[in-house]
Amino acid sequence: MMQLLRNLLLALTLALVPAGAAILAAPDAAHAQQPPDAPDYERWEALADRASNAIANQRASLAAFEKLREDIAEWRTVFANAQSINASAIATLEAQLKALGPAPAEGEEESADIAREREALNDRLAELRAPVTQAQAAYSEADEMIRSVDRIIRERQTEELLERGPSPLNPAHWSEGVGAFFSTFTTVRAEVLGLLASPTERAALTSTLPAVALISLIGLVLLVRGRFWAEWLVRMLLPVKVTSGVWLIRFVMSLGEIVMPVLGMLLLAVAAGISGLVATHASALIDSLFGAVFIFLVARWLSRRLFAREDDGRLPLRLEADDRRKGRLYGALLGIVVAVLYLLRDVADGNGWTSEARVVVVFPIMVIAGLLLIRLARLLAVHCRASDQTDDDTDSGANTYRSRLGRLLSRLLTGVAVAAPFLAGVGYYKLGMGLLLPSLMSLMLMATILVLRGVVVEIYVLATRKSEGTSDDLVPMLAGFVLVLLSLPVFALIWGARVADLSELWVRFKRGVTLGDLTISPTIFLTLAVVFTLGFVLTRVLQGTLKNSLLPKTKMEMGARDAIVSGVGYVGILLAALIAITSAGIDLSSLAIVAGALSVGIGFGLQNIVSNFVSGIILLIERPISQGDWIEVNGQHGTVREISVRSTRIETFDRSDLIIPNSDLVSGVVTNYTKGSTVGRLIVKVGVAYGTDTKWVEGILREIATDHPMVLMNPEPTILFRGFGTDSYDFEIRAILRDVNWIMNVASDMNHAIAKRFSEEGIEIPYQQRDLWLRNPEMLTGAAAGAAQKKGAEPDAPQPKPEAQHMDDGDGAGDPDGDGR
Repeated sequence: MMQLLRNLLLALTLALVPAGAAILAAPDAAHAQQPPDAPDYERWEALADRASNAIANQRASLAAFEKLREDIAEWRTVFANAQSINASAIATLEAQLKALGPAPAEGEEESADIAREREALNDRLAELRAPVTQAQAAYSEADEMIRSVDRIIRERQTEELLERGPSPLNPAHWSEGVGAFFSTFTTVRAEVLGLLASPTERAALTSTLPAVALISLIGLVLLVRGRFWAEWLVRMLLPVKVTSGVWLIRFVMSLGEIVMPVLGMLLLAVAAGISGLVATHASALIDSLFGAVFIFLVARWLSRRLFAREDDGRLPLRLEADDRRKGRLYGALLGIVVAVLYLLRDVADGNGWTSEARVVVVFPIMVIAGLLLIRLARLLAVHCRASDQTDDDTDSGANTYRSRLGRLLSRLLTGVAVAAPFLAGVGYYKLGMGLLLPSLMSLMLMATILVLRGVVVEIYVLATRKSEGTSDDLVPMLAGFVLVLLSLPVFALIWGARVADLSELWVRFKRGVTLGDLTISPTIFLTLAVVFTLGFVLTRVLQGTLKNSLLPKTKMEMGARDAIVSGVGYVGILLAALIAITSAGIDLSSLAIVAGALSVGIGFGLQNIVSNFVSGIILLIERPISQGDWIEVNGQHGTVREISVRSTRIETFDRSDLIIPNSDLVSGVVTNYTKGSTVGRLIVKVGVAYGTDTKWVEGILREIATDHPMVLMNPEPTILFRGFGTDSYDFEIRAILRDVNWIMNVASDMNHAIAKRFSEEGIEIPYQQRDLWLRNPEMLTGAAAGAAQKKGAEPDAPQPKPEAQHMDDGDGAGDPDGDGR
């Protein structure tokens, strides 16, 4: 576990690539005799018998089972490679048998030569398939053994984790813990003093003392002052306005806060080795100290990145200056806690501490770690509240999901901080440590991901020269998602997964999924994706060349050129798909059942989609409408902007998009005003008052029509006297325009000219006049009669007889409804 922890931290900090830890964490156990390149089934049977006995008895240790699993996995790789033996020869024989045709049915005969040839080919095919079949059987046996060993290891790890041991709260164990702690340092001291007592060692130390002193001095200075020098260099690059380039340079230079102290530790270790005063226990202690210091440096660097001093608008967490100061303090203290836990576990394993001593020494550190986790959880909750407040003020929910995750993480950290010391206190020390230490390591890994995402955002800003909203752009979001995916193996290793477990998942992933006779593996999928992408890109390049370079130089109209470009796109994508499927080695015949089911689905549920697709092909080939045409369909006018595989996009004159299924354009009535020519007819209607000289009006209208530049003179515009309307003589101007797309503008221009000329010539344009008859006029005087009665009028006085009254348009001013009521 300590070796795994060391390698994980080394990968996280030096490489800054979380996925690299999975590789660096591989165990350094010595390998046994390697299996041969070709299967040696006698050696395999011996190993298989030994593995079967170990699995059946389950008496071997965990280390022995791990070594056994590693050996079986190597043999399984040999068997996997052996399954491709004679693949070319087998494919050739199968092709020859297929050329001979199917074997005759029972009772039928075939020629003797063909029968002999078929028999020889079958015998040779069986001979070539024999080693492949044997390798497949051995592979299955090895795979099943690996599963059994993994199951045994997991069960033992679970039992060990849930095993109850001594409690650190029992005073009886305290003296043993203190004694073991001092005994370790006494042992190291005794080793050093024993070496100094040797004259040979003293002489060697005397000869190397100047070099040891110089190297130790340099290492000590770098260890103590290296971080401050790196910080000073970073502060020197702090202009008034921090750009993305400057930020990235500062970030790279901030790594000196880790590199320089680490270099100092290395020099101190070298000096200790040169001195000759380092024996077994001292060497192990130096290695543990190096790992502990490294952990602390990484944790402190991460806390300084997350809780930066300066607010340059790039803070990962929305905290005030005082909260950021607390965050730096808590992060550094947690780094010390993790470093001490790492050091104590290494020392305990190397010196054989008892369970009682280990629990007593480590438990206070666990309590301190829990308190610090609670403090960090509170800071995370403050950040979430600040994010929610910002979202409410800006009416934006972009960070709502992240705020929820932050609150959940805050609660989980609080739970771990309480549960881990409690479990250790009641005797479940291993379970408590199995919960606390992975939580701390996961927190460091999440901090690393957050810092790296900030680096990606700054690189994106530098490349695109954007500054607003870049954190939520597509590229940074995808980069963050990729970082999370790459970190998943590291999270798995931190939480107890073995490297063998990850390698097994990778083997099964590469093996793929089998659907009937079709196997879909990552290799097949990658080949399919790469070949199809290349074909798609080449198709787009060819379309761009045709559209922008070749076709514009021909005499084809725009619609024909668009049809050719679209047709090339469809054909190219189809060919790219077929070539990709063939290159990936997918047998299309194995998809016959799927294709049959798909055809049934097309016949019932997808018939509209297929109808629109076929209609789109018809539109592209027949071209009754083309891009740029002005059409009318279903009472809607607009310009065709795009003919796609399912629908056609029409831009109406109010600049809205109208999406029409292609089947409606093929089966419905469509008026194309610009098909083949933009020449079209304009009709302008006008009426003049009765009594006006009609020939005079006709001449004026003819002058107006012929004077407009958009009107063609061949054929000449026509002025029609359409008849006698209700209020006027009705005339029409019928003119042919050179571009019918300007019909509305020309109509407006002619109406302006007609109004102007008629006004100058004194020609009246009539408007409708109506007579209003009131059927009951006495209702209008009812209020006056009532008032007269109140003044003393005789009630029996005769009233005037109602008469019908005629009112013209001006008399109805007091009756807004015009109905006489």
